[in-house]
Amino acid sequence: MIEEPAYTGFGFSDEEWGLLVGLPQSVLTAASAAESDGTKATMAESAAGLETISAGRESASPLVAAVAGEIVTRVGDPEAGEELPAIEPADPRAYAEDVLGRAKEAAALLAAKVDEGEAGAYQHWLVEITEQVVGAASSGGVLGLGASVVSPSERRFRDRLAQVLND
Repeated sequence: MIEEPAYTGFGFSDEEWGLLVGLPQSVLTAASAAESDGTKATMAESAAGLETISAGRESASPLVAAVAGEIVTRVGDPEAGEELPAIEPADPRAYAEDVLGRAKEAAALLAAKVDEGEAGAYQHWLVEITEQVVGAASSGGVLGLGASVVSPSERRFRDRLAQVLND
């Protein structure tokens, strides 16, 4: 007996599932790249994002739990000490616009395919990933003095994502 992929139970095609599974990591990368704040900060942001993605496996939402489980299977489990490679887009603004476009596409897909509770849980999870990433490391300042936890560009990305997702 051949086991069906998890996404078929939700009514998604392979391509649609790919969008939903790829988006959390893309959100993490875009949120981290919203402010160029050095390798150490980027690593802290990446770790915070991956931990939030991993925590999604414990979600009451079957959709979020399934997507999070798929991501952890593909990229590694932070509880096992695995880390995501830090991805720094060549053009952070263009990357963020692409991610926001895919988030809008995902929101429309979810509205058409799953109930409002599942859609809302997934969308809120993406915003929570962003919150954790942008809050993981201070930006600006000199030697840690005068730095802000969330920079204006990070806040702008987070707010635009929340707006696109109606969260």
